[in-house]
Amino acid sequence: MGPGSGGFDDMAAQGRSRSGYSAWRLIAEELRREIVSGAQAPGAKLPSEGELAERFGVHRNTVRQAVAALAAEDLVVSRRGSGNFIAERTVLVHRIGARTRLSDSLGRRGRASGRLLESAVEPDPPAEITERLVLGGRAGLRLETVHAVDGHPITRATHWFAADRVPGLAERFSATGSITAALRAVGIDDYVRAATTVGARHATAAEAADLELPAGSVMLVTRSLDVLADGTPLQVGITRFVAGRVELDVAHADLELD
Repeated sequence: MGPGSGGFDDMAAQGRSRSGYSAWRLIAEELRREIVSGAQAPGAKLPSEGELAERFGVHRNTVRQAVAALAAEDLVVSRRGSGNFIAERTVLVHRIGARTRLSDSLGRRGRASGRLLESAVEPDPPAEITERLVLGGRAGLRLETVHAVDGHPITRATHWFAADRVPGLAERFSATGSITAALRAVGIDDYVRAATTVGARHATAAEAADLELPAGSVMLVTRSLDVLADGTPLQVGITRFVAGRVELDVAHADLELD
């Protein structure tokens, strides 16, 4: 099927598909699924622009935009004179267990650094935060952060705490770039993960800018609750991971079987 004879270009004839996305984004999504699932092997050469244009029934410029988006997510690399290739596997596997720490997932692979985008003491936090942190009318502290590994952003997170439990936390985080180190500096040496839910969605324009991604890139989103050793709620976190750079490994508690 050639350009103009159906496919993604016809679906987006007026600049948008029925889903509201332009053709190049739909193509990028399909290729992304193939890469992440392993259908496209690391190191393999991506079909040429002409071949992809034929496959999807679009013009080469449309394919070029889709491939550029995948390159921005570190899923595809371009080699001058040779074409585009599936990036060798550099995805960070982040283990979510009782003690979830990004630095532990890294091992020797790189160095994580956190950056504070914003902090605020909220007198009236959202109902979900008030309930999960058992604030009972107390103010919440909200931190907005970006974490990067070797300079590449991989998470954009919102952290909520009871403000009176962690005085000076924002300043400590700014100094250390680590939530764990900042909590230790304010007297909280340990905490554990009590609950995590995982979902996926497209990045908003603001999230994409913070994570240095094309608009509409796919993110994994976790909503979590961390507690102190006595079960006291400590932190509610909403973390957006770059799907092309991180896999989540959810660990299960050991079971005693008969």
